[in-house]
Amino acid sequence: MLSKFFITATVIIIAFLIVRQRHLSPKTIKAKPLALSSKRKESPKSELAADLRTGAYIFLLLMVGLGAALYYFDWVDDHIILTINLHRDNLSEPVSYEVYKYQLEDRSFITTDGRTVTVASSERMEILGLND
Repeated sequence: MLSKFFITATVIIIAFLIVRQRHLSPKTIKAKPLALSSKRKESPKSELAADLRTGAYIFLLLMVGLGAALYYFDWVDDHIILTINLHRDNLSEPVSYEVYKYQLEDRSFITTDGRTVTVASSERMEILGLND
């Protein structure tokens, strides 16, 4: 997942540098007049370019913010601590474990203190703390 982010960031940076290089190529660089009139208006083309640039930055900021928010909420959801009770046939009281949600699998889990527990076919697993 992190590698996809780095690849995307690299492509964006390369595209930005290419567009910037084309914009600053020697063909488009012209001698600037020494005195600029203060009353000169910008052309509609440059106004449109400025509006598009602003819109692109707002869109980029929105996408990065949305991605960061979704990643954060997913991380928070995965780090909820669940209580798992294992009911065994030969014991009257269940055995309780605390587990992070992302470490819970079908027939096994890793507890918060690092123990790996595999549930036998004769045991019944009760999960407390899921709010679906």
